[in-house]
Amino acid sequence: MSLAGCGSSPTLRADRFYRLEPVSQVGPTGPPAAAALLVNNLSGRNFLGGNQIVFRTRGEPLVTQRYDDLLWEEPPTESLAKALVNALRSAQVFQFVVVAAERAGSDYLLSGELQRFEHRPTDQPPRVAATLHLTLVQADNRRTLASRDYSGEEPVDGATPDAMVAAFTRLSARLVGAAVRDLQAHQSQFKASARP
Repeated sequence: MSLAGCGSSPTLRADRFYRLEPVSQVGPTGPPAAAALLVNNLSGRNFLGGNQIVFRTRGEPLVTQRYDDLLWEEPPTESLAKALVNALRSAQVFQFVVVAAERAGSDYLLSGELQRFEHRPTDQPPRVAATLHLTLVQADNRRTLASRDYSGEEPVDGATPDAMVAAFTRLSARLVGAAVRDLQAHQSQFKASARP
């Protein structure tokens, strides 16, 4: 009884979850290669496989930190893998673009690691930065055909979490687009392997 009515209820801080949905604007450049590409799930270095939005400051450049109540709806590794699949299908680079859950045969495998995906709020101007490493492998003999880093930075147009997420989205779309254009440059060389 003595506790009833004493003090006020604490202020609630709700977590905010943001969706990362980059859309690449790369269109088809010719007929799709008569081959199938399997896009594997991306791995994430350190915190990047989780839902935390991470940041780094100029004062502590060697320390990776995370926001307590700003989170991704799904890990950026999953969002970027989906964006790659959608962009490759839209650009019609391969006749078939599949994911591991579809259990389909493939001629080529695209795998990768998200190595950096961070907010830099104390930079002038504030920005976001990302590095995505992708490797293309021939499925039948596991020969590496290409291995490349896609890196970039994007300024944040405002001091709000929404502005930060918009910058991450623009940067992700740019990196995915660069990867798709690289595959398009070799599109005529992709052939279906002789599978039983």
